[in-house]
Amino acid sequence: MGRLVVVSNRVPSSSDRHHPAGGLAVALQDALRRGESLWFGWSGKQVAEEEKHSRTVSQEQVENVTYATIDLTHSEFDGFYQKYSNGILWPLCHYRAGLMDFIRRDREIYLDVNKFYARKLRDLLRPDDIIWVHDYHLFPFAQALRNLGVKNKIGFFLHIPFPPWSLMKSLPSAVSLLKNMQAYDVIGLQTEDDARNMNDGFMQCGFGPRAQAFPIGIDPDSFARQAEAGEHDAEVHRLKASLRGRPLVIGVDRLDYSKGLPERFLGYEAFLKRFPEHKGKVMYLQITPVSRGNVADYKALKRDLDETAGRINGMYGDFDWTPIRYLTQSVPRHLLAGFYRLADAALVTPLRDGMNLVAKEFVAAQKEHNPGSLILSRFAGAAAEMEDALLVNPHDPEEISDALHRALIMPKAERLARGKKLRESVWRVTASSWARDFLEELSKDRPE
Repeated sequence: MGRLVVVSNRVPSSSDRHHPAGGLAVALQDALRRGESLWFGWSGKQVAEEEKHSRTVSQEQVENVTYATIDLTHSEFDGFYQKYSNGILWPLCHYRAGLMDFIRRDREIYLDVNKFYARKLRDLLRPDDIIWVHDYHLFPFAQALRNLGVKNKIGFFLHIPFPPWSLMKSLPSAVSLLKNMQAYDVIGLQTEDDARNMNDGFMQCGFGPRAQAFPIGIDPDSFARQAEAGEHDAEVHRLKASLRGRPLVIGVDRLDYSKGLPERFLGYEAFLKRFPEHKGKVMYLQITPVSRGNVADYKALKRDLDETAGRINGMYGDFDWTPIRYLTQSVPRHLLAGFYRLADAALVTPLRDGMNLVAKEFVAAQKEHNPGSLILSRFAGAAAEMEDALLVNPHDPEEISDALHRALIMPKAERLARGKKLRESVWRVTASSWARDFLEELSKDRPE
């Protein structure tokens, strides 16, 4: 195999290039280490419109990986990234078509940026490179490369869900988008359901099935070591001391309407109302870093969460106990690992998620001899692999409350049995096995 060329909307920042802390950079570590590699995408910088035609690719070499980045203009960032990728495709793929605000000009900018990326990457390619494209920002990218004469093998992986055709067809030019995707040699999604949805869309548009499931994982050995080391961190000791012997329930999600956070708060409220014996005797820590905070839908979501948390704390709290500890700043990854290890239960209740690696990180962080309980939404991609979690429908507050009560009173023998099976699932499907399986499939010879 030639070089691995990774293409994503955003390339890791300079600090993450040397010490990957999460996301795609961590997932791809093993694959990138195997030989000379190139990672291409947006720099994260915006330039003035008058600089549009003078932009060049910047490159930085870190060990065996070349990071190649290109800037976007302000109008490209707005139309391609903010409005079309995150204002149209993101809600649609998370089954929230009602949040789409379609403007044809944004779609044109989305296609133009994909063509621009393709032109800039073409000049960096070698004939034997294998190209791996990631996520919804780049659905038409392979077709843009093919139109420039690129013959290399090109694979695509979608990290978020893919909706059924009955919903997908609400996107103007949905057929054109799926037609462009025929230029990929291999298309991967997180779950069999998502692959089935995409293949049904292909067939409805007159194409053959192309999508396959390649579930993603974490590096569980590394995360378990981080969690174990985190037990000795001063901040983890501070959290433990503040609990005063109470069990800890933890939730970790970036601010997004797909994560089911308002529903989760209502489920916790139902728990306090229906099981008053837990009042004052449990601590719920919700860590929710703000993302896309300048977008109206996210501002409204944050306002809703702030108000709901305040109402619950005001109604159920006491002078020495706050029902919800609600943080909107990010917490370093090594601290999160220590917090997970300390927790007695995790609430992972998205309304829709491609996979959700928080669920897997929580399991990897647990003490084998005394694990906490995972409460997991049935609509997270991880649920297909983690049936021994306490599975819930996040739209039902009482179901969440029942699961919380069960998690906190669960006999140790049951926790051990569930924890053992969950650990097996997390160690069976890892970031390394995901990358290996996808690249093996992409490397296969196919008929012309």
